Amino acid sequence: MSSDESRPAVPARPSASRSGAGQAGLHLGKPPLEVLERLFRACDIRDPRVLVGPRVGEDAAVLDLGDRYLVAKVDPITFVAEEIGWYAVHINANDLAVRGARPAWFLMTLLLPEGRADEKLLEGIFAQVQDACRAIGATLVGGHTEVTQGLDRPILAGAMLGEVEKERLVTTAGARPGDAVLLSKGIAVEGTSILARECDGLLAARGVAPEVRERARGFLHRPGISVLPDARIAQRAARVHAMHDPTEGGLSTGLLELALAAGAGLRIERAAIPVLPECQALCEALGLDPLGVIASGALLLTCPPDQADRLVDAWEAEGIAGRIIGAVTRREEGCRLVETGGEVPLPRFARDEVARLFDEGPPPADGANAKRTTDN
Repeated sequence: MSSDESRPAVPARPSASRSGAGQAGLHLGKPPLEVLERLFRACDIRDPRVLVGPRVGEDAAVLDLGDRYLVAKVDPITFVAEEIGWYAVHINANDLAVRGARPAWFLMTLLLPEGRADEKLLEGIFAQVQDACRAIGATLVGGHTEVTQGLDRPILAGAMLGEVEKERLVTTAGARPGDAVLLSKGIAVEGTSILARECDGLLAARGVAPEVRERARGFLHRPGISVLPDARIAQRAARVHAMHDPTEGGLSTGLLELALAAGAGLRIERAAIPVLPECQALCEALGLDPLGVIASGALLLTCPPDQADRLVDAWEAEGIAGRIIGAVTRREEGCRLVETGGEVPLPRFARDEVARLFDEGPPPADGANAKRTTDN
């Protein structure tokens, strides 16, 4: 191991907490899907205006206002310290975009670390939020800001509200057997940017070229983590049945969430999944599987198969890459990944690969390229 790698290579994170005697602790990142599903089933929703409430795979709540729907989402930014204002606005806006909604009103809770916060930091984050809101036509309308104990970096939790005409609403549950499954841009836009920004020294020590690391850092803006254009173009070009924002847990988790929400199966072609070259380079250096890396910036959707090529053409006409990566099948067929040697179950990741890296640290350099076994 080089002297560079003997120093802390990834940002320190709090250790996983224990929920009680005899219970397994939760890993860093989002809880497992089966845990969330159990919690959501216990939610007592008595208001008939709640059209879409807490469900695995559904990106945002939908409330019936009579002549239109109100769409609402809350999401925090925890993996990064740089440009968290930009991240927060776009990550929340994406979850409205996949409902067919227009993001309109943004609120935020900003927590700053005691002893490390000053007015310059605060002004910078507010400027990022304002710039991002202007870029998508949203408005910052409120929130809460404070300096607090127990943090090593700023934490920003955002909430986005927007509206959608009733006939334009799209849900994840709308996927139907026979649909084509499409993906815009590629994987993993957000995760690649996070790794480049948070692990630059380690990546340099493991031989990732400076120009590759620099391009990867810039993925936040180019190709960008917003899927608003992707969603709007898709709805104009085809009869979209389902849209989903594959975030924490990567594309594989996003696909499983889509299947669970729709009560369907999937057959995905591994060779058709566009893994961005910079993502591949960083994942190989760090021993990560691109299918499990946080994938914001890509839009996952389904539509009738006879409209899929037209939709991809519409994306590409606007400078957005797109691919048909598989098909929706019946639930009893399961979620399958077609590889060169045959079909295997679609990988299940107990947590996002970036969260695993931050929690466990990187593998030795001589084992970084070894295939990692996913949690099933």
